[in-house]
Amino acid sequence: MSDATDDPKMHAPLAEPLRRAIGERYLTYALSTIMDRALPDARDGLKPVHRRILYAMRELRLASNGGFRKSAKISGDVMGNYHPHGDAAIYDAMARLAQDFNVRYPLVDGQGNFGNIDGDNPAASRYTEARLTAAAEALMEGLAENAVDFRPNYDGTLEEPVVLPAAFPNLLANGSSGIAVGMATNIPPHNIDELVGACLHLIKTPDARDDTLLQYVPGPDFPTGGVIVEPKENIAQAYRTGRGSFRLRAQYEIEDLGRGTWQVVVTEIPYQVQKSKLIEKIAELIQTKKIPILADIRDESAEDIRLILEPRSKNVDPQVLMGTLFRQSDLEIRFSLNMNVLIDGRTPKVCSLKEVLRAFLDHRREVLIRRSQHRMEKIDHRLEVLEGLLIAFLNLDRVIDIIRYDDDPKAALMAEDWGRDHVRAMSERDYVSPLPAKGPGQLTEVQAEAILNMRLRSLRRLEEMELSAERDALMAERAGLEELLAHEQVQWAKIADELREVREKFGGKAPGGARRTRFAEAAEAPDVPLEAMIEREPVTVVCSKMGWIRAMKGHIEDGANLKFKDGDEGRFLIPAETTDKLILFGANGRFYTLPVAQLPGGRGMGEPVRLMVDLPNDVEIVALMILRPGAKLLVASSAGDGFLVGADEVLAQTRAGKQVLNVKAPVTARVCRTAVGDHVACVGENRKVLVFPLAELPEMARGKGVRLQKFKDGGLSDATTFALADGLSWRDPAGRTRTEGDLSEWLGKRAGAGRMAPRGFPRDNRFT
Repeated sequence: MSDATDDPKMHAPLAEPLRRAIGERYLTYALSTIMDRALPDARDGLKPVHRRILYAMRELRLASNGGFRKSAKISGDVMGNYHPHGDAAIYDAMARLAQDFNVRYPLVDGQGNFGNIDGDNPAASRYTEARLTAAAEALMEGLAENAVDFRPNYDGTLEEPVVLPAAFPNLLANGSSGIAVGMATNIPPHNIDELVGACLHLIKTPDARDDTLLQYVPGPDFPTGGVIVEPKENIAQAYRTGRGSFRLRAQYEIEDLGRGTWQVVVTEIPYQVQKSKLIEKIAELIQTKKIPILADIRDESAEDIRLILEPRSKNVDPQVLMGTLFRQSDLEIRFSLNMNVLIDGRTPKVCSLKEVLRAFLDHRREVLIRRSQHRMEKIDHRLEVLEGLLIAFLNLDRVIDIIRYDDDPKAALMAEDWGRDHVRAMSERDYVSPLPAKGPGQLTEVQAEAILNMRLRSLRRLEEMELSAERDALMAERAGLEELLAHEQVQWAKIADELREVREKFGGKAPGGARRTRFAEAAEAPDVPLEAMIEREPVTVVCSKMGWIRAMKGHIEDGANLKFKDGDEGRFLIPAETTDKLILFGANGRFYTLPVAQLPGGRGMGEPVRLMVDLPNDVEIVALMILRPGAKLLVASSAGDGFLVGADEVLAQTRAGKQVLNVKAPVTARVCRTAVGDHVACVGENRKVLVFPLAELPEMARGKGVRLQKFKDGGLSDATTFALADGLSWRDPAGRTRTEGDLSEWLGKRAGAGRMAPRGFPRDNRFT
């Protein structure tokens, strides 16, 4: 048995480096994604899956004026014949082509539940039926006339079109979106009437400027309507470069309810915004009181959209309300434009409006030439047959004799010398067949076959006259086709006529063809601060020991009758107004901000404050108070370090709060009080009290602070500020307020040790 190391394969080098192998395969995948999946073709505006769906429906003869077929049958045929991917993906793509809220000019006529603007999914494919629309038929007009190239399908058993003839610029009419490898595309829908106008101008003036085309195509035309409030110069720049965006707002009106009351009625929402999610978002804004001037939202939609927005009071400015909603909800969106398309079916390129229209027009010219050439071939074949039939009519007796008695009539007919001068004389114009006979005066095989297939009933004088008339008409048509193929100007004139027919069929005067999206200048509502929207009302903020918080209407003097959860009890009872802001100081040294207007109401036990701000579960609440602008706060840690900070400096803009007092475990924040008076009093866990001037404390925005009191063991229990002339006050165990006027025994410098607390000082070492 030989050693495995002697095998030469073990020592052979790798066929190719791993980096190259992976690179080549990933490049192949990327190109496949770009060309065969994600990016549309600039000529017909379709991706392969959509093109195959339409072609398969055409093969099933699902005409726009015919019957419907089950969607499962259609998606099955597409998957089995042309698109070997999941039937669910195929059905989703087909369903989207039938959704009039997603596609400006639907290409599939659906029967059944194909989804709705609320975001509900279509019914299963076994329940729905579909057929083509007139717009889809216009895209495929000419497929039977060699208008485009065909290629084998994935298994080589059938053929499919490489691109559709496309009678209108579908890329811009219906738009497209997709994400490929390293690139993406996003094209909004437009109005066919305007696109045809731009194409006609481009035919007339091939070197037209991009800005001139904007006179015909002012902007997108979304199927859901809405109002575009993007400045014209931005729109022009977007169409020049192929990249940009459009601000799209909902259409609304103010409905007068009498006696000064009113409501907002939204009748159109932005493109691709799901109505149900829009309502949920606005309802959340109402619940969290982020828009206090909005009271309620209702959905009264039937076939048309009708959303009712109720203001908090009739004194609310409608423009302020809508301006706030535009900023905080999807009643206004920004739709991006990225015209990245396959300009020639292979190369991705970000195109301008003019380049996309030019690609479509060049494709239409190629389709016209190919269809004309195909028609000429058909005419030439028919003229050859007609020439043979006319020869048979002029020599009817001889033809009958050959057919009756000859053993091989076809060969005999082709061998006979019939002469051709008489044929030429029968026509008013000089006729030379484009397909000459086999020899002088002889019939071709095609002509002989046509004569043999002629019915006996055709052997009458009237039929002979009809053949002559048909021949003359075909000759006239052939002459027109020759002129068209020879002159580019005639070709563009024909294309212009075809585009006018498209405009007549799908343009502004056709049903559903009028522009839906309007243009307006953005009437920017003033950026009113949240406090200005809130009605000022007295409330009492109640926060329990476990951190459950609520705001009860009115000012409550005594909280003895308040209810709390089992095992919980009251801790903070703060009179406030709805326009106030609360500041919460945690044991981690961070300040958190809570607008009173956004606190839950007094019904129930409230909500945990830790759901409103990012206060860790193991961090205790040190203080909760009303933010008083301009005030100074004394903050201190359990280690006895502290400083003064301005109230405006502790205002946090996010849920995460703002770090002010720097502490490091096991040290925690211990004190936060509003600084009043001229002196500071500190008490340690050793019950020693120190009083020193407030001026000795620095004012800082953030930091560890300076030493307030020195301890041999333990730490700081509490600190407060007061006016020395008024004396130091505290509450004794009986709840009575006691004041010590002579504090000379405890006066000292900051960072001193202090002396034992006065007689009667609380055992919990707290001033309040």
